[in-house]
Amino acid sequence: MSDPSPPPGWTPRDPDTPPGEPRARQPQEPPGRQPGQAGTPAGPGRPDAPPEPGKPGKKARRRRTGRRRFLPTWRMLAGGVLLAVLLLGGALVAGYLLVDIPPANAAATAQSNVYLYSDGSLIARDGEVNRVNVPLSQIPRTVQEAVLAAEDRDFYSERAVDPKAMLRAAWNTATGKGTQSGSTITQQYVKNYYLGQEQTIKRKAKEFFIAIKLGREKSKDYILEGYLNTSYFGRNAYGIQAASQAYYGKDTDRLTTAEGAYLATLLNSPSAFDVVSHPQSRPRAVARWNYVLDGMVKKDWMPAAERAATRFPEPGKVRTAAGLSGQRGYLVEAVKDYIVERKVLDDKTLAEGGYRITTTIDRRRQNAFVEAVDDEMVSKLEPAKRKADRLVRAGGVSIDPATGKVVALYGGIDYTRQYVNNATRHDYQVASTFKPFVFAAAVENGSRTQDGRRITPQTIYNGDNKRRVVGTRIPYAPENEGQVSYGNITVNTATDLSVNTVFAQMVVDVGTDAVKKTAVALGIPEDTPNFDSGPAMALGTMQASVLDMTQAYATLADHGRHTPHTFLEEITKGGDTLRLPDRNPAQAVSREAADTTTSMLISVVDNGTGTAALAAGHPAAGKTGTGELDRSAWFAAYTPDLVTVVSMMGQDPDTGTLQSLYGALGEPRIGGGGYPARIWAAYTKTALEGTDPLDFELDLQPGAVQPPPSPLLPPSESDTPPRTPGGRTPTPPQRPSRPTPPTPTTGGQDQGGRTDGGQTDNGRTDGGTTDGGQSQGGQTQGGQTNGGQTDGGTSAGDQGGTTAGTQGTDGGATEGQRPPPSAFLE
Repeated sequence: MSDPSPPPGWTPRDPDTPPGEPRARQPQEPPGRQPGQAGTPAGPGRPDAPPEPGKPGKKARRRRTGRRRFLPTWRMLAGGVLLAVLLLGGALVAGYLLVDIPPANAAATAQSNVYLYSDGSLIARDGEVNRVNVPLSQIPRTVQEAVLAAEDRDFYSERAVDPKAMLRAAWNTATGKGTQSGSTITQQYVKNYYLGQEQTIKRKAKEFFIAIKLGREKSKDYILEGYLNTSYFGRNAYGIQAASQAYYGKDTDRLTTAEGAYLATLLNSPSAFDVVSHPQSRPRAVARWNYVLDGMVKKDWMPAAERAATRFPEPGKVRTAAGLSGQRGYLVEAVKDYIVERKVLDDKTLAEGGYRITTTIDRRRQNAFVEAVDDEMVSKLEPAKRKADRLVRAGGVSIDPATGKVVALYGGIDYTRQYVNNATRHDYQVASTFKPFVFAAAVENGSRTQDGRRITPQTIYNGDNKRRVVGTRIPYAPENEGQVSYGNITVNTATDLSVNTVFAQMVVDVGTDAVKKTAVALGIPEDTPNFDSGPAMALGTMQASVLDMTQAYATLADHGRHTPHTFLEEITKGGDTLRLPDRNPAQAVSREAADTTTSMLISVVDNGTGTAALAAGHPAAGKTGTGELDRSAWFAAYTPDLVTVVSMMGQDPDTGTLQSLYGALGEPRIGGGGYPARIWAAYTKTALEGTDPLDFELDLQPGAVQPPPSPLLPPSESDTPPRTPGGRTPTPPQRPSRPTPPTPTTGGQDQGGRTDGGQTDNGRTDGGTTDGGQSQGGQTQGGQTNGGQTDGGTSAGDQGGTTAGTQGTDGGATEGQRPPPSAFLE
């Protein structure tokens, strides 16, 4: 049976129209008319004619509509990929044919860098080539494997370049996971020997093609030998033989596996991982050393039992070139560290040499610093007579607060004899020099005591010895220096006398996190060792460097404006000038907070533990500090136009361990108000020679009292009311007479200045200080015996003087006896 004919008006489905799509409307045929009848065209030419028998129907191409019109087709994508492959292949072939292996570059025989004072005169040259090439056969197999474990564990099985590693490194760098080279040892050798350290696409492309050619033309042993002989290991050592001598004093064929692993560690960061020059980097260096040894175990190059028994091999002392003797080596090292840490250049590029580096160091002030230390301390050392004198170290930094320029630095007695830079090291507690940061944070944050009183210089605190800190879950009851209880005293007097219990309570009142935030804003690095938030931080348990402390005090001196410090005026090479880091000043704390802190530090110099600084002949503000177990003594102070911090430190010259300074220089104890303050005064007097003394211009918080005119200025320069004997209470305005600057007595400022009646609520009683000098009661007759400091010096402690039979506030001792070690800070 045949299918019935479609009803009139029915449009046949186009076989090319997919199911589900609407049919195109066709004009209806007249009733009764069939295709092929008269008046109706039929045949192959008709659009709706059925296909001819035996001929398949032709599919109509669908048009792309909407957003799909803008998307490439699969044919376009395939064509694009094919074209890219052809272009890349052509570029690789062209690069391979056009790039030849060049001769060794100039960096393979490194040039000297020239370091200059700010006036253009020469400080030193460095970069003399220290390289002795050795054949691979003279390098122990385990040492070779240690280097491979550190840098390229698949060196012998991989190709000269590893595109996958390069892409991974580029991705990690772009996504902030750390800068990585992605280079094989072959590529690193090409960079070291044939090219340079500059980070450019052109240099990277050349490295790629030269490495491929070198990998085809040379053996793996040849490349590894070249790499080991050209790599920079720090200490001006190029190549593994020079490094072996520089760090362990032996030839490469005598290196142990542990020593080889440490040398391999240095390849990652030659300067930073030297645990002798940078003791603060020891944890990172040891972690990298462990990574190398663990890699050797994973590659079956070292038995696990031997790995477990391996101990870190301590490298030897730094042996410096004679051209870096005296202070020159310390200056060059500090400038190098600044350049590398601020990413002006990396240490390998800097080691290539050829740079002319003009520093901010003022030659006259630098010489003045050295002379001050020599005259006030070094000339008095007698290590043959007193064993404790062998332990004495000193460091200092001086900064112009308006510009942030480091104008002088004292790193130690001689770079060729004491190789660790005492100005930049981070392993001594800063002690009471931290206390001003606590008060600055109190003013900055509008802090109040536990009972709601605003903290100002006149706020009363309880200064009793071992008073339990209130408001913290951590039990803490610090000791005052000398175990002295002061009763109720003002913050100003507590600063003068460096009372521990007052500032331990204040740091809790302000909030330890707020205090840390303020200290960081002033210039203390957040990653400073032992910079932990807690009540003890008020006593200076953190281990900031002398440079860090100078930076922070420079912010206070410049009315709270923080200008990042710098060692650099200019760096040039071959007529090109390098871009230096941006140093935009910023208001770290309010002027009110900084200036009110300065007003109290002026009192420390005029009446407190820092009176030795008056010998500079310039108005000054400062703070003393004595570290735990007397391992360090600090004096941090400033005039309106110069900030200087001086520290004395105790260290065993043989073992490098930190030691107490008891008995050094013939003193029972060494305090910040003694030798450090005298060094500061001698240096500042010379550094500011020829300039007029400037008084401080201060904007104080409400409730604070302007300090009286400095006794070092003529009366006409200030109409500020003078200081009364009872404290800071101002009297009716009157022109004060110009008192004679007090000469520190044998015991310095004595706690005997308080009368038998104790401390009044307003500050000191009439038995305290006079108009800027020392009261008759300030020094007791028994204050210092024959065992103490002789004519005219301050005591070994910051206050130092003692009453008969009683230890002084900062540690002067009766009968000249050596006091027992204290476990607390001043």
